[in-house]
Amino acid sequence: MFVYTLNKQGQPLMPCSPRKARLLIQKQKAKVIKRTPFTIQLLYGSSGYKQTISLGVDAGTKHIGVSATTEQKVLFEADVQLRTDIQKLLATRSQFRRARRSRTTRYREARFLNRKKSQGWLAPSIQHKVDSHLKVINLVHTILPVKRITVEVAQFDTQLLKNPSIEGEGYQQGEQMGFWNVREYVLFRDKHTCQRCKGKKKDKILNVHHIESRKTGGDSPDNLITLCETCHHEIHKKGLEHAIQRKTKSLRDASQMTVMRWFIFNGLKKQYPHIRLTYGYITKHIRITNQLEKSHMVDARCISGYPLAKPNDVIYLLKFVRKNNRQLHKATIIKGGIRKANKAERYVKGFQLFDKVIYEGQECFIFGRRKTGYFDLRLLDGKKIHSSASVKKLKRVEYAHTLLIERREGDSSPTYATT
Repeated sequence: MFVYTLNKQGQPLMPCSPRKARLLIQKQKAKVIKRTPFTIQLLYGSSGYKQTISLGVDAGTKHIGVSATTEQKVLFEADVQLRTDIQKLLATRSQFRRARRSRTTRYREARFLNRKKSQGWLAPSIQHKVDSHLKVINLVHTILPVKRITVEVAQFDTQLLKNPSIEGEGYQQGEQMGFWNVREYVLFRDKHTCQRCKGKKKDKILNVHHIESRKTGGDSPDNLITLCETCHHEIHKKGLEHAIQRKTKSLRDASQMTVMRWFIFNGLKKQYPHIRLTYGYITKHIRITNQLEKSHMVDARCISGYPLAKPNDVIYLLKFVRKNNRQLHKATIIKGGIRKANKAERYVKGFQLFDKVIYEGQECFIFGRRKTGYFDLRLLDGKKIHSSASVKKLKRVEYAHTLLIERREGDSSPTYATT
C-alpha cells in the first residue's frame, strides 16, 4: 500500500509508505487532505525525488482500466465503471415532453429546426464517457507525478463486423437497399412469418416488435423482429419481453468507441503534450507474451510499458453516478392514470444518496433510503451489505460525489462483467 504525497505547493511527489506518513502526521509535518485514495500534503518545503511514472489507460465505453507504474512497481491501479443510463433517462424525458405538448392545454406550438448544434457536438451519453476519461486521468495526475501517458484506442468497421465478406461497392449498398422503410425490410427478412409461433396461430396481421426497448435499442433492423398480432399482444400482456433475444450482438459500443477515440486524444493533448496512442493488438501481444490474465487493469499495465511491474496490494474501484434526479414524475403511470410525483428529500436523517459510510466496521455506500431512517447499503460492484440498516449504526466518512471511489486490498477485483 502507498500513501500519495503532495508538496507544500500541492504538486504530487512520489508516494511514501504508511509508516512514514504516520510519523509525518504525528510530528505535524503533514496533513491529510484526502481519504480515498489516502493522500497527505507536506507542511514544509521539499523538492522530492521523482522517478519516471508511466500511465496506461485502457479506454472503453463501459469500463476504463488505469495503471500508473514505474519500471519496478505499480503505484496506482483502478477499474472505472462508466454510466450507461444516460440514453434511457433522456429518452424518458423526451417522452414526458411529448406528452405535455400533445395535451389539450395552453402551450406553445411545436418548433422544428430552431437549434443549431455547435461544432464538435457529441450525444450526451458519449460526451459523458469522453469527459469521464479526462476526469480519471486528471485524478491520477493530482496524486502522482506522471511523465508519460499511453492510451489504447480502437476503430471498428461495423459493416465488416456484420458481414465479414463485404468489399467494394458492398459498403455503399446496405442491407436495406431497395426497401422503402425499415418495417418493410424486416418483414421481408423474416419472410412475412411470425418468428415466435411460425404461423401456427394463423393470425394474418403482422407487427414489428422491438426486442430491446426503443429507448435503448433504437429502430435498427437488428433490434426488430416480426410477430403476429396475437403473439405480440401476448408478449406485452404477460411480460415475456425477455423471452426474445437479439440474434446479433449490438454494435453500439463499437460505434461509440470509434467516435470517442479522437475526442479523448485531442482533449488530453491540450493538457498533456506527452500523450501517445497504442492499439489493442499490441496490448494483446504484450499480455500473452508475459502470460498475464485478461482484465482492464492488467491491460492498462501492459499499455503503460511495464507489464511485469510488481502489482500493488491495493486496487481501486471507481464508479460514476448521477448528481441529481430532475425527473418530476415517475415514468410508470399507476392505476387510475395518475402520474406519481418523483419527489424525495435530499437528506434523510442527515444522509444522502451515495454518501460513503461505515456500517459494522465495513465501508460502503448508500444506494437507497427511507424516511424512517433505514438505508440500503452496497459496494460499488453491486454486492449488498444490508438492505435496511438503521441510521443509528451508520457513520459518514465521505460525502456523496459523482465519482465514487472504493479501496480493495489483496487480489480482489471487480465482480461485474468486463466490457
